[in-house]
Amino acid sequence: PQAQEAAIYAFNWCERMSNPRKIYDQGLYSHFVTFSCYKRRQLLTLETPKRIVLGTLKNSLYSRRAKCVGFVIMPDHVHAIVWFPEPGHLSGFMQTWKRRSSEQIAKWFQQANIEYFHAMEGDPIWQPKYHSFEIYSEQKLVLCQR
Repeated sequence: PQAQEAAIYAFNWCERMSNPRKIYDQGLYSHFVTFSCYKRRQLLTLETPKRIVLGTLKNSLYSRRAKCVGFVIMPDHVHAIVWFPEPGHLSGFMQTWKRRSSEQIAKWFQQANIEYFHAMEGDPIWQPKYHSFEIYSEQKLVLCQR
């Protein structure tokens, strides 16, 4: 089993190096995902934007019957470990989560009349895309949770 896991890891690594943006979402793996604020701005230092990210995560998980086994919100990016009961949901989930959270964060910044937000008027909240890698063993899950 360990040799087989090592071979799978080596295959996945080689395949990713030839196409680093390919999303592997056809197995029932957990996904370690990361996405960042546009231009690495520290938009998540305040409590309300963090709560918006978590609230939209909760709603997006519920609508897809998914689970989140861990997350970290940093000042300029977010990490989460998510699992879906069926393959093929990651891309749509991430699109929904980022879209809904960005709409709500932008609205809150406008209503709160925060000076920092006015300087970035017209800019998006999130960088395009996200990064993901699959957690296909308990050993990988432990590494991600550290």
